Amino acid sequence: MIHHLWNGKVKVITGIRRCGKSVLLFDLFYAHLLSQDVQEDHIIKIQLDQRRYYKFRNPITLCKYVEDLVSGKKDEKFCLFIDVVQLTTKVIDKENGGIEVSVYDMLNELNAYKNLDVYVTGSNAHVQ
Repeated sequence: MIHHLWNGKVKVITGIRRCGKSVLLFDLFYAHLLSQDVQEDHIIKIQLDQRRYYKFRNPITLCKYVEDLVSGKKDEKFCLFIDVVQLTTKVIDKENGGIEVSVYDMLNELNAYKNLDVYVTGSNAHVQ
């Protein structure tokens, strides 16, 4: 992961349940970023299996939240960690002709921000 920082791609950490994906990202890689002088408030952490983050299972809500944090700050770099990405839901985007929006659309949109480096974890548990 260290060698793929800021490569312009979404980094996906996959594996069976309980194999350490979240520990790798939220503990070890997080500590590495802090040791490299990345500001703590520039690492956005969203754990979709925790109740306080349930609203971000909606990809439109999640994109809006992240956009509000990073837009207008083009000279600052942010890292986004999304845990248990398979818990996101498909939703209808009423603002854009009623099309269905999924996790893939969300990741493509977030990846377009040049000041955002995106990391997600996921397993085949609860896949839609």
